[in-house]
Amino acid sequence: MQDQELERKEETQEEILETKNPGKKPGFGKGLITGIAGTILVAVFAFYIGCKATGTNIVISTGNGTSTVSKGDTASEILDKDTVSKIKELAAYVDMYYYDETDTQKLQDGLCEGLLEGLGDKYSVYYTAEEYEASQISTTGEYYGIGAGLRQDEDTMVVSISKVYEGTPAEEAGLKDDDIIESVDDVEATSMEVSDLVQLIRGEEGTTVHLEIYRPSTGENISVDVERKNVQLPSVTHEMLDNQIGYVYIQQFEKGTATQFEDAIADLQSQGMKALVLDVRYNLGGMVTSVVQILDDILPEGVVVYTEDKNGNRQDFTSSGDTYLDVPIAVLVNGDSASASEILAGAIKDYQYGTLIGTTTFGKGIVQTIFPLEDGDAVKLTTAKYFSPKGNNIHGVGIEPDIELEYEYTGDQDAGYDKAYDNQIQKAIEVLNEKLNQ
Repeated sequence: MQDQELERKEETQEEILETKNPGKKPGFGKGLITGIAGTILVAVFAFYIGCKATGTNIVISTGNGTSTVSKGDTASEILDKDTVSKIKELAAYVDMYYYDETDTQKLQDGLCEGLLEGLGDKYSVYYTAEEYEASQISTTGEYYGIGAGLRQDEDTMVVSISKVYEGTPAEEAGLKDDDIIESVDDVEATSMEVSDLVQLIRGEEGTTVHLEIYRPSTGENISVDVERKNVQLPSVTHEMLDNQIGYVYIQQFEKGTATQFEDAIADLQSQGMKALVLDVRYNLGGMVTSVVQILDDILPEGVVVYTEDKNGNRQDFTSSGDTYLDVPIAVLVNGDSASASEILAGAIKDYQYGTLIGTTTFGKGIVQTIFPLEDGDAVKLTTAKYFSPKGNNIHGVGIEPDIELEYEYTGDQDAGYDKAYDNQIQKAIEVLNEKLNQ
C-alpha cells in the first residue's frame, strides 16, 4: 500500500508559522502556515519501491510483488535513444562552459524534478530524501523541536512567538507568548525568512538550541538554551459556548487529530453539550484516515468519501454507524478549507447532517500518492479523484455553504481575538439556537 494524499498546496515544513495578517482574525489565524499544508495521507507505506533495467524492460519491485514496464510504455518512450543522447550533450556543455563548480547530485535531482514538472501538474513532485523526510513531519505533527508557534512581521522581519504549547520544551524553558526572538545560535532572526529560521531551531533530539530573547512585556533581554524533544502539536481545540453549544476547531487532520477530536467531544458531552459548532476554516487538509475516523464519530452508517483512478477503480471510505452525534451541527468553512476539510464538509452536507456557514471552499478534489524510492527519495503523483457521498467531485469548484457569509470581525481591531465578535461563529450560534428552540 502506498501513501495517498489529497493536497491543497505545498508549504515549507515549519514548527507552526503565522504570517502577518491585517484585520482581526480568529486565534487560529488566516495567516497560519503549517507543515501539513493540506496533505491527506491515507496509509503509511510499509514497503519500498525500486527500479532496475532488464533489457528493454523496467521492473518495479514493491512489498506486494513486481510489475514490468514494457518497451512501449511511457518509461521507455521518455528514455528513448535521442533523449538520452541529448541529456549527455547538455551535460557536456555544462562541464565545458558553466562558469562555476557543479554538484552532480543536484543535477541528477534536477532531472527527476524536471520529469515531474513536465506533467504540468503542480501536485506531482519529486522529493529528495531530505525533502521526503521533512514532509513526514507534516502528516504526523511530530518533530524534534521546542514546541512554539512563530510569526514574522513581513515589513520588519521581526520574529516573535505566537504561542507556547503546553508541556513542551519552550514552556519548560520559560518562553512566553509575544517574546521576540533576536537570534538562534548566534544567527540574527531578522536575517532570514521565518521558515528557514525554524529549520535552525529544529535538530536532533536531546540537543539544545541557544536563543536570545527580548520580552516586550518587561523589557528584559533573556538568554536561554532549550532542549529539543519529540514534540506533537495539538491540532484540536474546544470550549463550551453559551447555551451549552460546544465549539471545536480542527487546525489540521494529523495522526492524532481523531483521538483529540474524540476527547474534545467527550469533554463537551460531559458538560451537557446540546449543539456543536465545528470549525474548519483555514484548515488546509491532513490525513484522510483522520477525517474518515472523525466522520465515523459524527455520521450514521454509509460512505463518507470515495476515490476513483483513471481505470475506474473505486475505493470507498465509510462510517460504521456504531457512533454518531445526535445534536445539531454547524460547520464553518471558507476559501482556505481544503482537501480533508472539504471531505468533512461535503459528507456532512450530502447527509444533510449539519448547516455549512461561511464561503465556498478551496476546491481540491484530486488524490496524490507518495511512492518512496529505494534510495530514500520519493515521488508524489496525482493518481485519482475523490467524490463526496453523492458523487460530487469538487475539484476546481469547491463546496458552497448553506449560508453564504463573508468573514467580518466586529470588535476592536487592536484588542485580542474574541469569538463574540466573529460574525461567522455568531451566525452559527444563531442557527443552532433556532434548531434547539424548534
